[in-house]
Amino acid sequence: MDLKFSNDIEQFRTEVREWLENNIPSWWHDFTERKKDRERYRELMSSWDKKLSESGYTGISWPKEYGGKGEHVLKEMIFEEELGKIDAPKGHNYLARILLGPTMLTYATKEQKEYFIPRIIQSKDIWCQGFSEPNAGSDLASLSTRAVLDGDEWVINGQKTWTSEAKESNWCFLLARTDADAAKHKGITYFLVPMDAEGVTIRPITKITGENEFNEVFFDDVRIPKDYHVGNINEGWKVAMTTLSFERGVLALGRHSRFEKEFKRAIQSATDRASLSEDSFINKSYLSQKIAQSYIELRVMKYHSLKTISDYVNSNGKLGPEVSLQKLYWSEMRRRLGHLYMELQGKDSYYAKEDAEFGDYFTNVYYTALGENVYAGTSQIQRNILAEKVLGLPR
Repeated sequence: MDLKFSNDIEQFRTEVREWLENNIPSWWHDFTERKKDRERYRELMSSWDKKLSESGYTGISWPKEYGGKGEHVLKEMIFEEELGKIDAPKGHNYLARILLGPTMLTYATKEQKEYFIPRIIQSKDIWCQGFSEPNAGSDLASLSTRAVLDGDEWVINGQKTWTSEAKESNWCFLLARTDADAAKHKGITYFLVPMDAEGVTIRPITKITGENEFNEVFFDDVRIPKDYHVGNINEGWKVAMTTLSFERGVLALGRHSRFEKEFKRAIQSATDRASLSEDSFINKSYLSQKIAQSYIELRVMKYHSLKTISDYVNSNGKLGPEVSLQKLYWSEMRRRLGHLYMELQGKDSYYAKEDAEFGDYFTNVYYTALGENVYAGTSQIQRNILAEKVLGLPR
């Protein structure tokens, strides 16, 4: 593993930092200000994808023939890292940039690439992900959404849940069962579904934090052309695992930088609060040890992220089951960080709302962290994958 980046990569990092400084308004960095004017917040989120596209920061490493810049894949990862360092907006088309695009470049037909990839880069299409279902989240292969071929069209029936940005999207990449008699992980196909198709219904889900970017989506006799699938019919599980590998591993460096930023913010805020009181809880041995442990865990995450990226580059963009170690580590660690942030607030802090800094921002982080060892595959699923696929243990 080489921990050094070339001069070209470092120059790119500097350019990205300057661009971000010039394009992110100052109010974005204040969590209270973000929530104060929701219309302003929505406008920035809606325009962010276009800003990235117009400045050449979408499809950085994607082939030029499809509208990408054809740069080294490390630049893509460095860009995500710099976004994380300042907690930049993700925009509405985040999943298309980090998950669908790379998956299509691996499995889509030439015609699909020529049509969809430039539209992702130009933010002409906004995509959501239709994987989880009410009875198939941790055990995704148990999904019950069905797709039946009727002449030249697939007819889709089923329900998806926890669908981020569904109400903002005009397309969905979706898993559906196409062979009811096949083995559990067989008979699944990876589809591309227009969200304005007749029979699609979207219902927002409000999280405990008050946000509602999640949705449940119903598909009632939704018809799509028979060629609207990525990869072979009944082989969608393999395609889906490629999608999830990007989510679980390649993005870890950008995710780490976001975690590290909030960690530093938590320590600074707690220090400021403690300095106003004679009973300085920040100096208690218990919390000091937890802070030190968290710092160590964050450093481990960073270097493991670099190793994952090194493996990805050296294998020409292929990731194996060992990427589950990355997902297992960061999601379990973030949960511990969430608890630490709440403890730094003091007594009864889990329900505190009166403090704009702690009772708002860090309570939000805490509740969000509780779900991070569930999405993209639960910790139990990751341990099973590592045990069977990496260590070679029996099922």
